[in-house]
Amino acid sequence: MSDVVVVGAGLSGLTAARSLQEKGHNVVVLDKGRGLGGRMATRRISAPNGSVALFDHGAQFFTVRDQQFQKLVDAWITSGIVREWCRGFVADDGHPRYVVNNGMTALTKHIAQGLDVRTSTLVFAVKPCDADPTKWTVVIDDNSRIDCDAVVMTCPLPQSYSLTVTTGVELPQDLLLTDYDRTIGLLAVLDGLSAVPAPGGLQNPDDVFSWIGDNQAKGISDIPAITFHANPAWSSAHWDDSLEDGLALITHAAQKYLGNAKIVASEYKKWRFATPRKLWPDPYFAAGTLVFAGDAFAGPKVEGAVLSGRAASQYLGDLVANN
Repeated sequence: MSDVVVVGAGLSGLTAARSLQEKGHNVVVLDKGRGLGGRMATRRISAPNGSVALFDHGAQFFTVRDQQFQKLVDAWITSGIVREWCRGFVADDGHPRYVVNNGMTALTKHIAQGLDVRTSTLVFAVKPCDADPTKWTVVIDDNSRIDCDAVVMTCPLPQSYSLTVTTGVELPQDLLLTDYDRTIGLLAVLDGLSAVPAPGGLQNPDDVFSWIGDNQAKGISDIPAITFHANPAWSSAHWDDSLEDGLALITHAAQKYLGNAKIVASEYKKWRFATPRKLWPDPYFAAGTLVFAGDAFAGPKVEGAVLSGRAASQYLGDLVANN
C-alpha cells in the first residue's frame, strides 16, 4: 500500500484515483476549483421568472471506440448515470453519442463517491520530500504539506509543469511545449424554443461556432437553454476583448439560432486550456513515481481522459508491486 496524491479532480484524475483506491492505495485528490469535474462542467442559471436552466458548458457528449471504455459505459448505463442521446446530428451515422443524466458533472460526482477529494485547494508546488528523497511533498498555497509515495498530475500540461518544476524532473520538449486551443462560450436562457434542429446539436455550423447545443432537447434542462462554443480561431481573435464587447459579439452571432425566442439570461465563459493541439502518443508520461496524465495523452475526449487515468493507475500499481 502507498500514499498517492492526484492533482486535478477532472475525469482523468478521478478515474486514476478510483482505480488506485480499489487497488488498496491511500489516495487524496486535490483541485483548486470549488467543485469537481474539470471540463465535465454543468452550470445552473436562473431565469427572470425564477425557473432554472441547466447547461453542460464544457464537454457536451461522448462517444466510445475502446472496448475497455465500453464496459465502463455499459455499467454507467445500467446504473442510470449515462444514456444514449442520438446517433448523429445532421444524419444518423449509427454511432451512439452518450450524455450524462442531470448534466456531465454528475458522472464525475459518481466516480468520486468514497474518494477523499479536496476542492478549493490550490497546489503551490511538488518537490522531493526533505525527510525521504524517494518520496514527494505536495505544498498547498496555505503552506500545508502532504508527503506521499507518488503523485499523479492531471491538470493541463502548462499548469502541471509549473507545479512540478521544483521536482528536478525534465519533461520531453514535445510534451513541455504542448499548447492548447482556447474556447469562448455563451450560455443563453431563452423565453421559447430555439431554432436548433433535432436532436439538439450543431457541429461547426458557421465561421464562429464549433458547437451549439440545446440542453432542453438533450434532456437535461427543463427550460430552453443553449450552449454556444466559439471555434478556436474566433476564440483566439477575441480572447482579449472586454466582457462587454465579447458578450455583444457572440450574442449577435448566436441570434440566427434562436428562432423567435429571445435571450432572457446569459453568461459569458472562457476556457483557456480547452483542447490540446497535439497529443502525446502514450496514455501517460512517467518519471518514476511522478506521473503526468490527462486529455493531452490518450486524447482530448471523455474516452481519452478516462483511459489515460486508468493507464496511469495501472502503471503505478505495477511499479509498487514490482518494488
